[in-house]
Amino acid sequence: MRTGLTKQEKTTDIWFDEKNPIIHIRTHNTDLKNRLTAYAVAHPDQCRQTDADPDTDCMEFEIRKGRFSFRLTAPYSEERREAARRYARENNAADRLK
Repeated sequence: MRTGLTKQEKTTDIWFDEKNPIIHIRTHNTDLKNRLTAYAVAHPDQCRQTDADPDTDCMEFEIRKGRFSFRLTAPYSEERREAARRYARENNAADRLK
């Protein structure tokens, strides 16, 4: 959907404090909206959609703490990147031979 917003204006905001057991999420990100919508349907006691703006294609959700997480990943070492490249080359070549 075209909203007239730039990519810089299409933000994701996540609010929570140490007291409240609820996390508030406001996002334009399509993948996150789809995942939160599906989760809210499957687990309405843990997550719910609170608002949607069809003009900007933004949605807001509330989700219980402990149900939402951030995954931090360490950067790959050069050795691990090279091993992944080799693996991809070998498997792509094998797939082409089939």
